[in-house]
This record gives sequence, structure tokens and C-alpha cells, in this order.
Amino acid sequence: MQSPPVAGVRSNRRRVLAVVLMALLVLGALGGCARVRAALALQPDDTVTGEIVVATPQTSPDDRGPALTLPEDIRDEIDVSEYRQDGYTGSLLRFSGLSFEQVSQLVGVAGPAGQQRTELTLRRAGNRVLVAGKVDLTSIPVDRADFQLKISVPGEVLDTNGDTDSGTISWTFTPGQVGDVRASVAYDDPNAPSATAWTVGLGLVVLAAALGVVRLAHRTRNPPVPPPGR
Repeated sequence: MQSPPVAGVRSNRRRVLAVVLMALLVLGALGGCARVRAALALQPDDTVTGEIVVATPQTSPDDRGPALTLPEDIRDEIDVSEYRQDGYTGSLLRFSGLSFEQVSQLVGVAGPAGQQRTELTLRRAGNRVLVAGKVDLTSIPVDRADFQLKISVPGEVLDTNGDTDSGTISWTFTPGQVGDVRASVAYDDPNAPSATAWTVGLGLVVLAAALGVVRLAHRTRNPPVPPPGR
């Protein structure tokens, strides 16, 4: 699989991924009664596909929930539709093929920072991806609060403090508490040279060396014969 063409994407993937629960930051303006559900799928090429629900209890038939402002740079990459379910109303954000850096820009939908803190990092170490984070909801009341995070991964879950089911890790966060996020996942680095490329490259080097040895041996055993009269 080819590496992503955008320069600097690899380094950005190693930086803070304050992304998956970006919608939680909106809650400073929501008064705590809210539903925030994020479901992300990490792809083998280190892009992200997923959806995020940001909603509040419906107060009237015309209530559309909290207003979100998407970053201009990726506005065209996000599909926003109306969300109405279980007495909640708001927005459903869907996206596909975003880089880690682009997804981190979604933090911008929060507008003014709320009282709670959300941190999430994703770091690659060889063929492992390490996820660590914190969701501080100590200032959020428990009334009709629903906060969930799900991350689907393309490899083996080695360790996590979340619940796992068929390659999906899930966390449910409790208002009034600080929730920790931790996971270690094994899947190939898309930027690492493939085994095929290494094999072909090594074969070419060996072939070139062998041809050089053959030519040298041929010259040593059969030196050029000088022309007559010299």
C-alpha cells in the first residue's frame, strides 16, 4: 500500500490526536444534558473514517439542537445531517478518509472552550499504535448525559482499559468523573518498506554483485592479447 502523498503527514500522526471526543468540548455551552457519541475506524493507511453525534434533549418541535461551526479547511469533507433520536436533537457528522491532522481540526467545532478537558493521543511505535487519553467530566451533571467512544482498529488489540468486541474498543464515560482511555493495537506501519520491496531490492544488489564478480574473473583469467608488432 502506498504512503499518503501529503508531506509531513507522518510527523503529524505522531502528535497529539485531540480528536475523537472533540464534541465533548461543546458541552460547556450545552449545560451538561447532552448526548455525545463518537465512532471512529482507523484504516490500514492511517486515515480515519467515522461519525460523531452531538445532541441535546429536544425542547420543542423546532429545536435543532446545538449549532456547530466546522473548520473551513475541511468543511467540504464533512457530511452533516439532522439527528433526532430518543428525545435528543442535534447533528450527525460523517467523514471518510481524513488524516489524523484533519480530524484534529474538528476540535474547532467546539467554539469557546468548555470547563471540561479532553485529551487523546495516538502514537505509532513500529507496528504498534498506542492510544492514551483522558476525559474530564467532573463539571458535567448526570441528568440525561450520554458520552460514548468507539474505535475500530484494523489489527489486534494487545491491551486496553476499554471493552473489546471483534476489533472494536469502546468506552462509556460517567459525568462527574474523569475517564481514562488506554489501548495498544498491533497493525503494520503503512510507511514502512514492504517485505516485497526489501526482497526485490536485495535481489538486485546480489545480482549486480554477482555480475561484477563474473566480469572480474573473466578479465583475470583471459587477459587481453596485445596486437602483433607491439
